[in-house]
Amino acid sequence: MNKQTEAFLTSAPIKWAEVGQSHPHESAVLHVLGEAAYTDDIPELRGTLHAALGLSQKAHARIVTINLDAVRAAPGVVAAYTAADIPGTNDCGPIIHDDPILGDGLAQYVGQPIFIVVAETHDLARRAVRKVEVVYEELPAILTPKEARAAQSFVLPPMALARGHAQQALDAAPFRVKGELNVGGQEQFYLEGQISYAIPTENKGMHVLCSTQHPSEMQHIVAHTLGYHAHQVHVECRRMGGGFGGKESQSGIWAACAAIAANALKRPVKLRADRDDDMMVSGKRHEFYYEYEVGHDADGLILGARVEMVSRAGFSADLSGPVATRAVCHFDNTYYLSDVEIKAMCGKTNTQSNTAFRGFGGPQGAIAIEYIVDEIARKVGRDALDVRKLNFYGRNDAEGRNVTQYGQKVVDNVIHELVAELEESSEYRARRAAVTAFNAASPVLKKGLALTPHKFGIAFNVTHLNQAGALVHVYVDGSVLVNHGGTEMGQGINTKVLQVVAQELGVALASVRITATDTSKVANTSATAASTGADLNGKAAQDAARQIRERLAAFAAKMYGGVAGDVVFENQWVAVNGNTVSFADLVGKAYLARVQLWSDGFYATPHLHWDSKTMTGNPFSYFAYGAAVSEVIVDTLTGEWRLLRADALYDAGNSLNPAIDIGQVEGAFIQGMGWLTTEELWWNQAGKLMTHAPSTYKIPAISDCPEDFRVRLFKNSNVADSIHRSKAVGEPPLLLPFSVFFAIRDAIASVADNKVSPPLQAPATGEAILKALRALTLPQ
Repeated sequence: MNKQTEAFLTSAPIKWAEVGQSHPHESAVLHVLGEAAYTDDIPELRGTLHAALGLSQKAHARIVTINLDAVRAAPGVVAAYTAADIPGTNDCGPIIHDDPILGDGLAQYVGQPIFIVVAETHDLARRAVRKVEVVYEELPAILTPKEARAAQSFVLPPMALARGHAQQALDAAPFRVKGELNVGGQEQFYLEGQISYAIPTENKGMHVLCSTQHPSEMQHIVAHTLGYHAHQVHVECRRMGGGFGGKESQSGIWAACAAIAANALKRPVKLRADRDDDMMVSGKRHEFYYEYEVGHDADGLILGARVEMVSRAGFSADLSGPVATRAVCHFDNTYYLSDVEIKAMCGKTNTQSNTAFRGFGGPQGAIAIEYIVDEIARKVGRDALDVRKLNFYGRNDAEGRNVTQYGQKVVDNVIHELVAELEESSEYRARRAAVTAFNAASPVLKKGLALTPHKFGIAFNVTHLNQAGALVHVYVDGSVLVNHGGTEMGQGINTKVLQVVAQELGVALASVRITATDTSKVANTSATAASTGADLNGKAAQDAARQIRERLAAFAAKMYGGVAGDVVFENQWVAVNGNTVSFADLVGKAYLARVQLWSDGFYATPHLHWDSKTMTGNPFSYFAYGAAVSEVIVDTLTGEWRLLRADALYDAGNSLNPAIDIGQVEGAFIQGMGWLTTEELWWNQAGKLMTHAPSTYKIPAISDCPEDFRVRLFKNSNVADSIHRSKAVGEPPLLLPFSVFFAIRDAIASVADNKVSPPLQAPATGEAILKALRALTLPQ
């Protein structure tokens, strides 16, 4: 062994690694310079036209006539289309075919698209839309989950899950809590709105540039809409300016409408939604209404539980079924429920068809049990943290209490250790005493403190979606090009996949480049959703890169001697049988020897199964854990509040990129806080969404973030064989700001000496806070 090889082999493992390092986002510089190209930034082809959608003005009505004469006569208008002009299927439902692209004779919510206008410019198309004359025959409308349940109006059959004997346990329990809870929905409010750019290509082809989390679904929708086969439709997405679930299925309307017009006119057509139109048309996070009854003992241990949850699905099924399923599977959160009965209904309402949103029903399921545990703690006179810890799942088989209500064993439960670490690092007990002392001396301003945990299952509930593909190309100069089926929406999936490929090939991150997600490169992809993006696509890319590395190792061993398994690829160099050669030189030699330098990769998550009829199985690959402590101060006269400090501890396993993961935790925390506090969706009596712009819909601003914000990653290696034993970080941290909501509730409860649970509903707006305060202070 020469000195160069010896030095390389002894030093490289210590000095070099791409995975596990805090690399910047792969597009960070482009973002800062304004050079990152989004769909609307792509140079428009000559002859490009612009489309706008005409929207229903009634929540539920028969459309008697649509007069488009004035629309077609408007300046710059080229064409206008209705459902009758769709050459294929008028449907964009991702599961159930109940979701028309354009309303055909029936308006089912205010904001439903009923026609398309195509004009020379974006502004001219939007102005022309307003000239339509529509005659409606109004029908009764259902607007809320409670109304839907009363009318037995559902988009899907109700679902139920039961374990043990809930009623017997309730009857035998010495204490009970019973009540109702309403948790509102949430607008995704991605910075880049919905947009699609459809370009007709030769031989009846269609190229669609689309801001979407699910290019393959867009391919299917466009193909069905035009009466094409999938191979005639090419969908591409380099990046999105945010998605949060709102571009999983809901980008379908925009892609289909652009393609309808482009196909008819044989010209490129761009459809870019104005923010108001985007919010009026698209679905949001599901609002949930709950009725619950829980039995417990004097210490607060849950003995039996029953909950009925009704979601506002909207006018069609969309993804409401899987959302409700995940809510049912997350009702336990971190708590063992021996005897439990859960019913879930997807209420059909004459409102936007609600859809995926970060967490996908998990937050709505988990917040119900947290509300209940908070209530139990106040009833038994204990700190809520102690009641939470009492009800935790067991650590292992020896302790027992480690099987979920749907039958999956919890084999990696670290919530005990994680919460203990956070309790100590956040100085929870000392701060609890300080909050109590402050409230005793302050009649108007009240402080609240809460620590809430979470357990979140990672995988698509629909087993077959847990698959991914990737392509890796190594060029003769040693540079590497990667394509995979995931989509980049700012979350850093491309950065993590680049790190995985660089690590596998032993090259620097700068040597690897990633290209746009493209249905002509990796086919039949799943949505980038369910927090599976890096898990699935990272594994697929690793598989492809490993095949190339193994071919190069075999070639190096053949050329230099030794055994292929002993060849080391690190830090741009290859060590083989006492020799060192640069990666680029070895690749060049391999090319001349006709070694294949590209490969496809594939991954399917193992050990998953789910029976939707019995609602039992092993739906998740693993669980991601976390906990947060929040301290707030509330003005009891105005309902105003402020988050003073937040401490979050999140289990990211062996983090692929700590900087990106911490950023994801911070962003999820603030987004979840907005859902539970300031972001209120409000429909008037006519069924029109009135909070359809930032002037009326309030997402958190920088001033809402706590001045003291402490986020750390919990040291823990994933027990599942995930990519480099990391854990997902997209959705689970959104449950961390439960602590904000319950800290507000804690502050309100101090008005009544913490002996009565305030009936605080979410979002906890200033009005909701005052209403809860009034319930405590008015005579009962």
